[in-house]
Amino acid sequence: MRLFSSAGRDDPGGISDADMIARCRRGDRDAFDLLVDRYQSKVYNLAYRLLGDPDEASDVAQEAFLRIYRGLQSFQGGSALTTWVYRIVHNLCLDEMKKKRRRPQIVTDPADTDEGGEPLIDRLSDQSDEPEGQILGDERAAAVRAAVYRMKSHHRDVLVLYDLEGFSYNEIADMLKTNVGTVKSRLNRARLALAKELEQDRHLFQ
Repeated sequence: MRLFSSAGRDDPGGISDADMIARCRRGDRDAFDLLVDRYQSKVYNLAYRLLGDPDEASDVAQEAFLRIYRGLQSFQGGSALTTWVYRIVHNLCLDEMKKKRRRPQIVTDPADTDEGGEPLIDRLSDQSDEPEGQILGDERAAAVRAAVYRMKSHHRDVLVLYDLEGFSYNEIADMLKTNVGTVKSRLNRARLALAKELEQDRHLFQ
């Protein structure tokens, strides 16, 4: 069983998650390798965005895939595989933050984009092709990133899951084991909290 792919093997898109799970349950190690290939970047990116530390994110991703491997036999399919996987990652990140009892470190995200949609930092800043605009865009991105990591974890969670990962209200409610109304309320408060955090950098967004 391989936890991370160094070869970057192509994902044969014709195999559904359901087929992949069924093969894994029959003991097909290649099927689990495919699951890792399909989800490893998403798992790492979510852990990184919640923790802000690349080493901790890598450790969480490794542990997440171990838990996924052990839990596939009991996975009931009541939620989508993606939702179940992300719930595991989210819970591991919460455990890590409680264990460390500190705020995440502020680091530069090497790839703040994903298939989930347009990143929040791109929506908050108008970047230009001109050198001056690119520098300003980098400063805005760094300011937003730092502000997100200063937020309370329950605000950061919904902001990351909705604005960065592109999950729906229903999916996030399923992941966080809450209701849609709570998700919407937390997201509204999270955006207000982010705006407040960015007050000290408001000159960058004028």
